[in-house]
Amino acid sequence: MTATLPSDPPPALTEAPILAYAVRGGFLESAHRASLVALDRDGNVLLERGAINSPIFPRSSNKPLQALAMLRHGLDLPDHLLALACSSHSGEAFHLDGVREILALGQLTDADLQNTPDYPYNQDEHDRAIAAGEPKSAIFQNCSGKHAAMLLTCRVNGWDLATYRDVDHPLQQAIAATLADVAQEPVAATAIDGCGAPVMAVSLRGLARAFASVAAADPDTACGRIASAMRAHPEYVGGTRRDVTALMQGTDGAIAKDGAEAVYAVGLADGRGIALKVADGGQRARPVILAAAMQSLGIDSDAYAALTDAPILGHGEVVGGIIATGF
Repeated sequence: MTATLPSDPPPALTEAPILAYAVRGGFLESAHRASLVALDRDGNVLLERGAINSPIFPRSSNKPLQALAMLRHGLDLPDHLLALACSSHSGEAFHLDGVREILALGQLTDADLQNTPDYPYNQDEHDRAIAAGEPKSAIFQNCSGKHAAMLLTCRVNGWDLATYRDVDHPLQQAIAATLADVAQEPVAATAIDGCGAPVMAVSLRGLARAFASVAAADPDTACGRIASAMRAHPEYVGGTRRDVTALMQGTDGAIAKDGAEAVYAVGLADGRGIALKVADGGQRARPVILAAAMQSLGIDSDAYAALTDAPILGHGEVVGGIIATGF
């Protein structure tokens, strides 16, 4: 398939202000444009940069909302496995064990997974797999927790397993309806994500609304169950070396999910929500911009050192870094 340029690029890309610079040896080498919004518990805008009503693909930041749809349709998992269903995991041993636990609940195996084969995200596990001569596999790939949960949800409902990734499948239709519900806006576009499942677009404002509603929900509700699982097991949502895990571990009441092409979404227990998208898709600026936004909102966190650790190297030595601006 040959890509063609749409006639109307989204304002979240074309109207995004510079929110971070790459500084090398005191010289401004590159700039990252981004759009960002923070909302209070009533949905009022607390912080706005760029086009916050422009649709974006949240990519993996949608995963807690996809898991919410599955809970609403009969999925029942212990908290650590529910957190894994919300994850872009690092492929560490406990992640892979958890994926197999989910599959076993539906009498399924690795062979039933349809996500794109890959090596583990964690560098040590990546290198170990290659050194051992292991091929890329679906279970290694960071979306296997979500896909295992999708298969189990289909098993619970008697839906076809072979076509669970199809946009018209009952599972994907349920996910679209849930996303529209919690974002409080219709899905603006649908495409295929890197893992092979559909990815659905909403605005940054809608994404922030969704995360705020999940984070502030009563623990006895489906939304509250997602939030409780993510808070209790942030290492399952990311991994032992991931900034998204550090963010949840270091920020009281927070849930968070990173996404490909430099998306980040955060919900706080007090009902605030934050969502951002770096226009060029460059991941290095994503946590730095988020940390600046959180600090400007007065959010206490022990994770700021991890979020802003973005060194620029010269011959293996630190010669600069990524610096947020505009806050």
